[in-house]
Amino acid sequence: MFDAPLDAMYVWLGLGVVSLAVAGTALALPTAAPPDPGPVADTVDDVAASAGEARASVEVTADRLRLSRRFVALRSEGGTVRARFAFGPVTPATGDRLGRVLHGTSPAEVFRSKRAFRTALDAARSTSYRWRPAPERLTVCRVTWGGIDATLVG
Repeated sequence: MFDAPLDAMYVWLGLGVVSLAVAGTALALPTAAPPDPGPVADTVDDVAASAGEARASVEVTADRLRLSRRFVALRSEGGTVRARFAFGPVTPATGDRLGRVLHGTSPAEVFRSKRAFRTALDAARSTSYRWRPAPERLTVCRVTWGGIDATLVG
């Protein structure tokens, strides 16, 4: 009289499996929103599209950053997002000399010739685009020297 019907055990087993599946799905969802690459891409595009030399800085709200000639990607615990640049290509300011130009030193003071400047730009553009720790702020600078136009980002 107090025995459960045989099919009730299958109902409880099925309910347990469904509950585990729902719990697994809920735990797999990210706990934070993904970072927004829009402000970074917009700042780079604004500086790259300027008529003359320009400089701007933007806050980065991500843990990791991947910068290439044509896009920026940001990663945090909320996920990974990417935004393409409308104006490009941009040059990641890797190395000491391009970093000095990025932060305000004239290319003529850093490089011996325009050819050396162009070589440094080409080398920086051809590097592999690895994930790096994201800085708090990203600086963007448009530089013109003797017919060489470059948008440096670093």
